[in-house]
Amino acid sequence: MSEYNLIDAIERYIRGEMTPAERVQFEQLRKTNADIDQQVVEHTYFMKELHHFAGRKKLKSLLNEVHWQLSDQGQIHEMHSTGKAKFIYLWKRYRRVAAIAAVFAGLTTLGVISLISALSPNPQQKIQLLKREFDEIRKEQKSQKAEVKNLREQLNASSKNIHYKSGGTGFLLDEKGFIITNAHIIRKSKNVIVSNYKGEEFSAKIIFKDEQKDLAILKVDDKAFTPPQKIPYGFSRLESELAEPVFTLGYPRNEIVYTEGYLSALTGFNNDSLTCQLGISANRGNSGGPVFNRDGEIIGILSNKETEAEGVVFAIRSKYIFHLLDEFKKENPKFSLKISEKSVLKGASRQFQVKKIQPFVFLVKGD
Repeated sequence: MSEYNLIDAIERYIRGEMTPAERVQFEQLRKTNADIDQQVVEHTYFMKELHHFAGRKKLKSLLNEVHWQLSDQGQIHEMHSTGKAKFIYLWKRYRRVAAIAAVFAGLTTLGVISLISALSPNPQQKIQLLKREFDEIRKEQKSQKAEVKNLREQLNASSKNIHYKSGGTGFLLDEKGFIITNAHIIRKSKNVIVSNYKGEEFSAKIIFKDEQKDLAILKVDDKAFTPPQKIPYGFSRLESELAEPVFTLGYPRNEIVYTEGYLSALTGFNNDSLTCQLGISANRGNSGGPVFNRDGEIIGILSNKETEAEGVVFAIRSKYIFHLLDEFKKENPKFSLKISEKSVLKGASRQFQVKKIQPFVFLVKGD
């Protein structure tokens, strides 16, 4: 039997993947070949140590994730804080547990050689010893899972206590999770969540606002968020034409809604040059939504509607998105944010355009 086949057989034996006949034959081989028997014992301890290490890494990762989520939400202070919040106590407690486990694992590793040499030559006694070791590993994992579950339940409970009262629409500027929306939607919010058309929710941070232009930039900071594929739409710098057909996607309710209309005036209320006027049906919740032309280019962002006229809505013109990004980059040079002016949706059917765009449009809620 080659070295590779022997190792494969040992791992199948340890994992219990052998047939009864193979197992009987392999155990007979162990009894007659002391070198193979010792390799089985050493490999078992080696796999156990790998298992311990993976378990500790996973627990540390989960605890770090929960800790930073709680920290971002303001539920706990940083580690140097002198506060006595329950979450801080829990974190410190589990950190000590992880440290003790690491020390224990180190001592175990140092004692492997002595333990192997001290094992009885009776294979049955070795199997019983290994069984007890694996039972201890399973017990430790079960305890770790319970601790992590308890922390996650407390995190979810604290999140559910947040009452989100404002709501609107936002859409991605790039694939890194930067979202643009109206500033009035999240003006006084301390906590913000965004939800996609599948109903999946993600936490987000407000990183830049321009109250005068009524624009704001959010950054999705949720580890559960998967960056989407390349954004299909582009941002237009050109002036739109009167009577140009337009459409929008937004969240006037907890479901993405498509609406179409036309550009009815090149300026907004009282000849405001920041906005343009649209002949389109829009409700509360559409604010912050993107306005597209027939080529799938963004020409504006819905802002507000005329209360005394039906079907009259105002949109911030897209050129001010570029102005906003210039201001943002001056104040936040560490962020790399660049938007595309090219749309890959030109010439496509409206149904295809909407299908490609909707994953990039989000419901925005603030407390």
